[in-house]
Amino acid sequence: MSTDVPQRPARVISIDAARGLVMFTMIFVNDIAGVSHKIVPGWMRHYKGRSGMTFVDLVFPAFLFIVGMSIPSALGGRLRTGEPVWRTLLHIALRTLALLLIGILMVNDESPGPNMAGLSPDLWAVLMYLSAMFAFCSLSPPNVMNTSPERKKLWQGISRALRFVGLAGLLVLAFMFRGHKGQRIITLSPFAIHTSWYGILGLIAWSYLVASMVYLAFRKSAVALLGCMALLLTLYPADKNGAFDNFWLSHMVGIGEMLGAHPSIAVGGLLLASILPPMGNLDLTARLRFTAWFILGCAAAALLLAGLYGISKNEATPSWCLWSCAITASLWLIFHLLSDTGAVHPVAKIFALAGQNVLLAYLLSEMLPSAFSLTGVDGWYDKAGNFGLAAAIARSAGLGVALLAATVGLNRIGFRLKI
Repeated sequence: MSTDVPQRPARVISIDAARGLVMFTMIFVNDIAGVSHKIVPGWMRHYKGRSGMTFVDLVFPAFLFIVGMSIPSALGGRLRTGEPVWRTLLHIALRTLALLLIGILMVNDESPGPNMAGLSPDLWAVLMYLSAMFAFCSLSPPNVMNTSPERKKLWQGISRALRFVGLAGLLVLAFMFRGHKGQRIITLSPFAIHTSWYGILGLIAWSYLVASMVYLAFRKSAVALLGCMALLLTLYPADKNGAFDNFWLSHMVGIGEMLGAHPSIAVGGLLLASILPPMGNLDLTARLRFTAWFILGCAAAALLLAGLYGISKNEATPSWCLWSCAITASLWLIFHLLSDTGAVHPVAKIFALAGQNVLLAYLLSEMLPSAFSLTGVDGWYDKAGNFGLAAAIARSAGLGVALLAATVGLNRIGFRLKI
C-alpha cells in the first residue's frame, strides 16, 4: 500500500499527524530528561508539585487519546468486511497481550543484573528491542499493486520467519533475565510473571482493551460513549475510597487508574472520532461545533474537579485526564483543519508520514541508550547536551527528527510493526 499521505482520507491524515507530533514530543521529552536539572528548566520536565502539569505530562495521555480515535478505523474496517465479532475480540486480546509483553520486558530492562548467560545488560536490552520489532513486523513490497502474487508470497514468508525469530528471541531473553538481586521475569515453579508495573506500553494496552470493548458495545452512539467516559472516571474516586480493595482484579491491575482514568482518555478520543466517517457524517461546520463543545466541556469539568484530587499525571487524577482530553482535542482540531480544507498542508503531511509507524519509532528510541552504551557513543552523546539549554534542545530535537525520518524510510520500503 502506498504511503503517499494525500491519498489517505483527511480524517486519517489528521489522526496520523497528531500521532506523529505526539511521538516526536515523546522522544524529545524522554531524551532531554537525561540532561542535568541545572540546565533544563522545570517546565520542560514532569511537574513535581502537588497539583499541576507541564506539556511533558500531556504526552502520554495525548497518545492514549489518539489510540482511542484510531479504534473505529482499525476495528470498524474489520467489521465492515464481514469479520465475525469473535475474531475481532481475538485480535483485541492478542494485541493487548502483545503490548503487555513488550511493556513488561521494557520495565525489567531498567534493572538487569551485571551478567546474564554471558550477555551484558546493554546487549540483552538491544536484543530484546530487536526481537520485539521482528516479532511484530509486517513486510510488504514497496509497490504492492505492481507486485506479482509469487513475490507477495515471498515477502509474507519472510515476515513469518522474522516474527518466529522475534517471538522465540523474546521468550529466550525473558527466561535469561536476572536482576541485581537474582529476580527473574518468568518463574516456572511456581509459575509467575514479575511485572513491577506494566510500563508505558502496558498502560496503553489496558486502555486499548477497555476502549475497544466500549466501541464494540456502542459503536456510533455518542451519548453512550460520553456516558462510558464519565463512568470510567468515577472508578477513580471509587478505588480511592476502597471500593475494590477485596476484588481479585485489583491485585493484578490498578482499577481506578489503569482500568478507569487512563481508558477514559482513550474513550474521549473514541467519542471525538464518532463525528468522523465511518461512524459519523457531519459536515466540517458541525464537526467544528462538536469539537468545540467537547473541548469546553472537558475543560469545565477539569476545573470543577481540580479541587478534589488535584491535577497529577502520576496519580492519574480525573482533572488531569480531562485537561489532557481538552488540550489533545484542540491539537487534533488544528491538524484536521489543515487536512480537510483543500490540499493537505505541508506541516500536516510531514507529521502524518511520521505517524504511520510510531511503535517502531518508540522502540527504536528506547533501544538507543543501550545501543549507544554498547558502541561507546554514550559519553559523547551525553556531553552534547551539557553545553547549555540550546544544545540540549537541539540534541533531543535532532534525535526525534532522525528517528521519525528513519521510521518513515522503513515504512516506505515495506517494514512496519503490526500488532
